[in-house]
Amino acid sequence: MLQAILGDLGSPPGRAKVVRTESVLEQHGRDFTYHAPHLPHAVVYPESAVEVQTIVQFAADHDIPLVPFGVGSSLEGHVIPIKGGISLDMSRMNRILEFRPGDFIVRVEPGVTRSQLNEAMQSSGLFFPVDPGADATIGGMTATNASGTNAVRYGAMRDNVKGLEVVLADGRLVRTGGMAVKSSAGYNLTGLFVGSEGTLGVITSITLKLQGIPETTVAARAVFPDIDAAGRAAVSIVGAVAIGRVELVDKLTIAAVNAYKGTHYEAQPTLFLEFAGSKVSVNQDVDLARELCFLEGCGQFLFESDSKARAQLWEARHSAAIALMARNPGKKMMTTDVCVPITELPGALFHARETMERYGFEGSILGHVGDGNYHAGFTIDPNNEKDLRALEAVNSEIVTYALAKGGTCTGEHGLGLGKGKYLEQEFGDEAVVLMRQLKQLLDPVGIMNPGKGVDFLNR
Repeated sequence: MLQAILGDLGSPPGRAKVVRTESVLEQHGRDFTYHAPHLPHAVVYPESAVEVQTIVQFAADHDIPLVPFGVGSSLEGHVIPIKGGISLDMSRMNRILEFRPGDFIVRVEPGVTRSQLNEAMQSSGLFFPVDPGADATIGGMTATNASGTNAVRYGAMRDNVKGLEVVLADGRLVRTGGMAVKSSAGYNLTGLFVGSEGTLGVITSITLKLQGIPETTVAARAVFPDIDAAGRAAVSIVGAVAIGRVELVDKLTIAAVNAYKGTHYEAQPTLFLEFAGSKVSVNQDVDLARELCFLEGCGQFLFESDSKARAQLWEARHSAAIALMARNPGKKMMTTDVCVPITELPGALFHARETMERYGFEGSILGHVGDGNYHAGFTIDPNNEKDLRALEAVNSEIVTYALAKGGTCTGEHGLGLGKGKYLEQEFGDEAVVLMRQLKQLLDPVGIMNPGKGVDFLNR
């Protein structure tokens, strides 16, 4: 019926836009984590905003759930269609629509990936700085308000998205924001849709703010005797240096990365750092950061300015989650991502380690500690009820600690299937009521990514 009504959207030979093959359904029924898979009834590949409108109108008319899909790299089950329906794969909407280097602006379709965008702009001397690690799509990054390793300097997606084009649940196409440096016109609808996780509409284009590629970039690796010392050093560096990246990787994760990548880093808690700017300012920042690290017992401080060596260093950091799963074959990854005020970070890291050990998990701690965002992660057997109960207990204790310190239940992964239940604890009943009212207003039939975020009670 779906294919008949949509007329296959005019698919060219060998490029079907409505697909039901088992392998494609399975690909779109799971993500990177332990959340239980659930297959969609069909995967649809739009190639324009008009086609998205047609698909959304069809879904609304027939009360069919619809879940936008990028590359499936999310970590809280956002793309799992728990009520079936349509998985709306945006990968064919991957054009750079408008590039205005003089205004530091680019407008792209949602299927453009982070690496694709930066490769296209490299010759202009500009780049897009948000780097969540995975080569995610810009649409997926926008929908989850992704951040990552550069957030301490450049912020998250919400700080870098200037405007959007969104198809609402009734098929209307709305535009938010614009290309001006600033605006005081009306409500901030752009900010509402960034981080909405596909529950309010389907993003069909994104206008982004760009940055100039720095004159000089230096990456460094600082090794510490324990994770507490590394956390204290991170706080000191952020307070004293205009740092580009500050990433913490614990002893267990370093060992896993060495085994997975064939590297030979010392298996101790390590800060991965990056400094960028003029040559003079970078040299000064490196010297000061080295001094602050040694004050906290740093045993080794090594830095690289060669681009290839820097890339290898960050590749090791970005491989952490995959390396941990490779260490425990057959298991799935659970990674929480709370964020606390930066001064609360050392205590939060200690609490996370103590909590995981108390429940018997061999867990890792890593994260973008320059902005107080850290990840406590471990692998579990998703079919083991004891593991799942212990996982829930650990997650709850870590989130509760973060909220008590003025933090948040999710710094960058989003609510998805796992974090909606903490919203009332974080914001209070009335704020959550308002969020549900907004959801009801924009998606009255409840077709947009049902069961996620503020809709968690209706699963």
